[in-house]
Amino acid sequence: MNSMLLTVLLQAAATGLGLSKIGAAIGAGLAAIGAGVGIGRIGASGMEAMARQPEIISDLRMNVIIFAALVEGVALFAIVICFLAL
Repeated sequence: MNSMLLTVLLQAAATGLGLSKIGAAIGAGLAAIGAGVGIGRIGASGMEAMARQPEIISDLRMNVIIFAALVEGVALFAIVICFLAL
């Protein structure tokens, strides 16, 4: 199985696709997956906190949105850096 993957990667490099493009695509994919997991955890924790203390929903909602935006911003920077590596 590993030799087949190595063969595909070597053929891609030989045909001009280049390993940097493959690496950039993998890096962008990992950044997107990481952002999705992070935002999911933020949302889940926010909903759990809202269920436990309904009186702080407005403050908590604002904090959840701010942290989700920060995570999304970091993921966007990571994707841009991956594409600049091309």
